[in-house]
Amino acid sequence: MTARISREKINHLSRKILELIFHDDEVEFLDEPNEIRLSIFRSIEEELKLFDTIEKRAIKKIESQKKPIEEGSREWEILFRKYYDEEISKLSKFF
Repeated sequence: MTARISREKINHLSRKILELIFHDDEVEFLDEPNEIRLSIFRSIEEELKLFDTIEKRAIKKIESQKKPIEEGSREWEILFRKYYDEEISKLSKFF
């Protein structure tokens, strides 16, 4: 399952990404650095929410099995990976 990332960590990552692209001579900035950082921050948040939704769908599929499957068991982990990958695959068809 995905790890949760705090807003502080996302903020730190967005600053680091901005710092990396800021030093790239091939990148031209059309907006203020803080606006770009905020855009990076929002993008990271949206991606994390998307993966959280995919994770919840995979768990819901496991919970809908006729036979109860104990979370953390090998069978649960295999099914989670299978359903998670299926959801990612469905999503990738749109992009």
